[in-house]
Amino acid sequence: MSPDSRKTSTRDDMKNAESEKHSIIVLIGPMSTGKGTIAQLLADKLGIPRYEMDELRHRFYGEMGYDEKLASRIVGDEGMMSLIRYWKPFEAYAVERALEEFENCVIDFGAGHSVYEDEEFFSRVKTALEPVEKVILILPSPDLDRSVEIVNERFSDLLVREVGKVDPELLRLNEYFVRHPSNSMLAKKTVYTEGQTAEETTAEILKWIRDNGGVDKGKEKHHPVQLSFNFP
Repeated sequence: MSPDSRKTSTRDDMKNAESEKHSIIVLIGPMSTGKGTIAQLLADKLGIPRYEMDELRHRFYGEMGYDEKLASRIVGDEGMMSLIRYWKPFEAYAVERALEEFENCVIDFGAGHSVYEDEEFFSRVKTALEPVEKVILILPSPDLDRSVEIVNERFSDLLVREVGKVDPELLRLNEYFVRHPSNSMLAKKTVYTEGQTAEETTAEILKWIRDNGGVDKGKEKHHPVQLSFNFP
């Protein structure tokens, strides 16, 4: 193969890689926004796989040497917020790996996979998501106070069903996820779900995808936001 042919082949491979990333739909947002339900509905409607980052993360974290015993000690001795800090390098790596490995699919992120205090981790995730034209933030309302109220009411009900009690620290953590600017800085579309069924929200997202052809013209404009945001 001539040098010119190799260059052309390399360019074609890069274009194909970018095109594959364009076929990914990523849903981000705090806990109890309905990301999983909407992700499955989108996957069913489009006839493509759905991958849940909270399931994928175990394999990806393991590739980086994640220590379950250390994580248990951290949460027991120092609390959930310290565990969240321990998770951050693993979360950033998991985002990079998922976007590298999968194509033509829907991926719903865990709440923490799109929220970063550290500028290096945020930059890595932003770079990984840059070619993905359909990064959609799911929130109940443009009013963040209202969003906190709605998601934490749902989250409280879930905690009671699953563990028999509500942990105020987890509610504070979810409020942090709602209010953190990372999500709006990474999202290329925000969808508000209050007053809609999951099916109606899915239809809204599908219409946006069709109307914009999966290209950057569908990206919403967000005002510049400072990344710094203190843990509660």
